[in-house]
Amino acid sequence: MALDPLATAEDLEARGFTVDPSEATLATTYLRIASAAVREAAGVPISRTTSTFTLEGTRGQRLRLPGLPIVSVDAVSIDGVAVTDYRLRSEQLWRAGGWTGYEPSEVEVTQTHGLLEVPEDIVDLVCRMAASGIVAARSEDGGTALATAKEVTSERLGDWSVTYGADGRITEMDLPQYWRDRLMARFGGGVTVLESR
Repeated sequence: MALDPLATAEDLEARGFTVDPSEATLATTYLRIASAAVREAAGVPISRTTSTFTLEGTRGQRLRLPGLPIVSVDAVSIDGVAVTDYRLRSEQLWRAGGWTGYEPSEVEVTQTHGLLEVPEDIVDLVCRMAASGIVAARSEDGGTALATAKEVTSERLGDWSVTYGADGRITEMDLPQYWRDRLMARFGGGVTVLESR
């Protein structure tokens, strides 16, 4: 099941960005794309959901869980065998016998995690990305703006001139590395979500 975008058209409007009724589908599309990019950079869904992760078992008693904050753990299995002798403590699963024997193991965890309310700075980031995409789509007829990512780095008025930058972005939906680092540090991602319900 797809997650709702991290921001809405109403959030765009609250930030002074007017979406024409004819652009409603475009705005929804860009809000979904921007949300997916932010979630991918964070490594977690951010908003409250139930997900199933597969983690590599550790010899120690603690197993760090992704997708902070963890609300509850609904099911755990080691190499396909359900276990119930664990406790959730400080965003980690604790188990007296550890998470692996003499051979590597796979631990599958189904957990409810994430935030009930998306933080305002994340809403703002998604809105800015979506607004940039909408502005790019508005800028040229026939969707030709989708084919090129142009970032103006300087302009001059007398004998008009413009310089476009090449910062490595391909679209308005690409996040700079500092945002990726910030999101990963904040949400502690790094494990692939197998399933969200």
